[in-house]
Parts: sequence; C-alpha cells; structure tokens
Amino acid sequence: MPRIVVIGGGTGLSVMLRGLKQKPLDITAIVTVADDGGSSGRLREEMQMPPPGDIRNVLTALADTEPLMEEVLKYRFSNGTGLAGHSLGNLILAAMTDITGDFVTGITELSRIFAVSGRVLPAANQAIVLKAEMADGSIVVGESTIPKSGQPIRRVFIEPPNVEPLREAVEALRQADAILIGPGSLYTSIIPNLIVPKLAEAIVGSDAVKLFVCNVMTQPGETDNYSVSDHLVAIHKHIGHHLFDYVIVNDGEIPPQVQSLYAEKGSKAVHLDLEEVTRRGYKVIADKLVLFRTYLRHDAARLSDHIYQLVEDWMIRKGD
Repeated sequence: MPRIVVIGGGTGLSVMLRGLKQKPLDITAIVTVADDGGSSGRLREEMQMPPPGDIRNVLTALADTEPLMEEVLKYRFSNGTGLAGHSLGNLILAAMTDITGDFVTGITELSRIFAVSGRVLPAANQAIVLKAEMADGSIVVGESTIPKSGQPIRRVFIEPPNVEPLREAVEALRQADAILIGPGSLYTSIIPNLIVPKLAEAIVGSDAVKLFVCNVMTQPGETDNYSVSDHLVAIHKHIGHHLFDYVIVNDGEIPPQVQSLYAEKGSKAVHLDLEEVTRRGYKVIADKLVLFRTYLRHDAARLSDHIYQLVEDWMIRKGD
C-alpha cells in the first residue's frame, strides 16, 4: 500500500483521518506536542509528560472501536476534585505512559489495544513550548495563549529550538510516498511540527508527493482575513522552502446562516485567491469539501477520495 505521512493536530486532522483509514493506505500520523491548555496542559505540567490531547483524538479517529467506546474515550468529567475538565482518554494515555515508563511506548501499547489503523507518533518525545513574536514585537508564550493576544502573529518558534524529533517520525518521512499537512490551526498545530529542525529537513528532502489541505474558515487570533495564499506564504516564511506540490481547498458555497454564526466569533471563509496560488507554483484541487452539523467540518469521504487519487496517480508516474 502507498505509505502516507499525515502531519498536524487538532480536530481537522482527526476528521480527515476517519476518511483516510477507509482507503488502502499505510498511514503514519505525526502529531504536535505543543498543546498547553485544558486537560492536556494540566497533565503535561503535573506528570511531566507530552500533552496527550491531540494524540488521543488521532488514536480515536484511527481506532477500530465500537461507537460507545469512542464516546468513553472522549468523555470529559464535569465534576470531581481534580477530575473536572479531564478527558478519560487523556487519563488513560497518562496511565499508559506511567505504566510503560515512556510516552511513545504508551501510545504504541494503546494503539495495539484499540486496533489502530497505522501508526501514531508524537513529533517529539518531550513537550515543546511554543512562542510567538507578534506584530508589535512582543513575545507571547504558550500555545493556548497565542490566539488570545489580540495582535497579528509575525512568527512562531519553539523551545528548545534544537528539539530532537522522534527517530521513527523522521524514518517514516524518508520512506513516504505521500506527505500530507493540514488541516488545523496554522500557527499552533501545523507550523510547530514543521519547525522541528530534522522533521523539516526530512520533508524538504523527500521525493514524496506533498499535499496541503487548507482550512475552510479563518481562525480568530491566528489567521484573521487570511486567504489560501496567505497560509502558504506563512509556511514558506517559517521553513524557507516551497513545500507542496498540491493544495486542496474548499470551493463549495457556505450557507449565509452558517457564515453569520461564524462571523459572530470573528471567523469567515478562507478566500481562494486562485491566481496568486498558481502563480506561486502550486497545483490546486478545489471541490465542495464541507459538511455542516454543529460546526463546519471537512467532508472526510470526499476529501479522502481526492487525496487517494493524487497519491495513486503519483505512484503510477513514479513507477513509469
């Protein structure tokens, strides 16, 4: 099967992986470890472990479990001294880390228990502190704090700057037939993985087809008024390289009532400035890729169809 490495974090990544696991693909997910808010932040501080939240979401998305078990893993305690706010899945990951003595081993064992399709790897085997330089020159510390600063983000960077990525993550990138980045929070989920030095080098040096799935909506405090090309420019500035062959974007209409709901939170549809994106050398795949329930989400099935077709075509060309 084609080997695909998916990089990111947050809800968008998990939604997409639910579709991708239905395809004949060998999936490795490399997940950010910069989260410092909520249950993940508390466990990170109290247990001196990498934050488990994004890892838990990806494990749940790729697991072959009954719907009830999925609900159990996502269950968040609302009462109890010390328990309130914690996700049960996060606590299980913390327990596995304590039992096995290692975060990565804990993930591996939990993957086996839940019959996870593919591999789930943290970007590093330690928590990373994310910092941002804002437009006014101030420095904001912490992934959960950055979007609340009220200033446009100039750049993000990590501490320690020379953090070692997981050896298995670098090896997966070297062997990949396809590398897929996004969707997810640009400055707090996507770029933090790409600025882990050896991960970036492995991506740039790979001859895999490289795909970027752009967010459907802007994110208040991170990507206000960003177009598709603005997302790509921000990544280019941080990495210093033209990274992607294809950009996958939504061009389906978002109902006015849905746009109004998001506008109340300061969010709007990411504009596809097609001419600028193609001028910069990216090939664009545009389609109606959204569903609306409580929130807008990528249509995992349709998105996965596009991704699989691109990977399959790349493999055929590579074989020729």
